[in-house]
Amino acid sequence: MKILVYQTAFLGDLILTTPLLESIKNIYPNSHLAIIAKSFGKDVLKNNPFVDELIIFEKSKDSTIDLIKKIRKRFDISISPHRSHRASYVLFFASIKKRIGFDKAGFSFLYTDLVPHRFDGTHEIDRNLKLLEKLPDFDEKKIAKDPKLFLDQVEDKYIQKYNLTSKNYIVIAPGSKWATKRWTEKGFASLIDYLISKNEDVVLIGGKEDEEFTNRILSIAKYTPLNLVGKSSLRESFAIIKHSKLLISNDSAPVHMAVAFNVPIIDIYGPTVKDFGFYPYKNGIVVEIEGLKCRPCGLHGHDKCPIGTHECMEKINPEMVIENIDKILS
Repeated sequence: MKILVYQTAFLGDLILTTPLLESIKNIYPNSHLAIIAKSFGKDVLKNNPFVDELIIFEKSKDSTIDLIKKIRKRFDISISPHRSHRASYVLFFASIKKRIGFDKAGFSFLYTDLVPHRFDGTHEIDRNLKLLEKLPDFDEKKIAKDPKLFLDQVEDKYIQKYNLTSKNYIVIAPGSKWATKRWTEKGFASLIDYLISKNEDVVLIGGKEDEEFTNRILSIAKYTPLNLVGKSSLRESFAIIKHSKLLISNDSAPVHMAVAFNVPIIDIYGPTVKDFGFYPYKNGIVVEIEGLKCRPCGLHGHDKCPIGTHECMEKINPEMVIENIDKILS
């Protein structure tokens, strides 16, 4: 049996797909399981014992025709948690006999088996696992639900480079691809100052794209945390989160990294809502302003607030976050 999973969505989405991969391998332990993912799939799926083949595809530079040729007539079953038009027609033209996808996918008529997709509060992990019910040998007892990331021994000790002690520091991930999903600079600065004043070690993480926003935060903070934004690799960030005692983040990929390592989370929500299904799967507290008529303003947020107020984030004060920190740490 050869099975292909198509997931070229964002980093967090791929992490949330790992239970699907593990479950497939539980159902078909002797299968060849391949996945199509973006380049960060090399980091997310490194050492993953359930994946036999990783096919990298970046739509901005790679040829869709070449991808189809690469996978054509190689697989018996395809499963796509990704709802793009491209996923639907790639799997169709690859001549894969059984193609399982969501009814809300673009060109969903190209799938042989459809599963309902709804933003009704169902978590993305559970929503994706529903796709497996279309497998001929589906077995509920073989379903795995926790996302997993696998570090090797060298990576696991990365925190020693910065003299950090496991479970003795707090990680803050202030960035997001979408500006409206970021909590305010003033809010993050106040939070950093509070934690450091309480003798907590604070570590900031994020990618190169988060450096400018982070620098604005630090320019108004009184205290200086360990700033690893743009300085650590994705695998190193996994290790930093794994050994922390708490992650504080916007609605972004680090939340799902923390879930994979069973680390408590405070998730700050602005333009998005829990009904979308990307809240912390476990060990998480969501901080949000409920009752705003403008929420949600989109599935991912925007570069600018559509109504110009950004009140979904502006109204979240540091005390609301600190109250939940105290709950977790106590």
